[in-house]
Amino acid sequence: MTAQVTGLDGWTPEALGVPGEVRPVVAAPHTVLSRTGAEVDATSDEVVRLAADLVATMRVSPGCVGLAAPQIGVGAQVFAVDVTGHPKSVTVHGTFVLCNARVVEASRWKAGREGCMSVPDLTGDVKRASRLVVEGTLPGTGRQVRIATDGFEARALQHEIDHCAGLLFLDRVAGAHAVYQRKVYL
Repeated sequence: MTAQVTGLDGWTPEALGVPGEVRPVVAAPHTVLSRTGAEVDATSDEVVRLAADLVATMRVSPGCVGLAAPQIGVGAQVFAVDVTGHPKSVTVHGTFVLCNARVVEASRWKAGREGCMSVPDLTGDVKRASRLVVEGTLPGTGRQVRIATDGFEARALQHEIDHCAGLLFLDRVAGAHAVYQRKVYL
């Protein structure tokens, strides 16, 4: 699949213009993880700072390829993703943050193992689309973007969008037989 991006070109976390602070990650069963996050004004100073904090926290967390606002205790529809360097990655758009994102196309569903910083002791097999188109808004600029991706990056986006909707990967597994104790801590 050829990656398609509309509007993301040239955006980097540095465009936020504020340094991010590393924030603590909350773990299940924290209530913020089970509530739908509020839609946000992507141009507000508060959301710009939140976006910078998500990137900063993601970057210092080994093995982390995505982090959503609910995971740092904020009930908002904002998340950061960066699958750069991950061995399962094929399509890579680098580090980006989306606000109020939604899936507009999903196909080629495949099961795959997932873990989560907010569920540190477990992994699980989750069926997700391996081809995906997502629309959202860039923090700071307020530009609407449309990202077409596949494989591992598509999985990461769906995982973070679920967090913004109050869902954990455990809500998507087929049953207890598809949940495993984590064997490796990154």
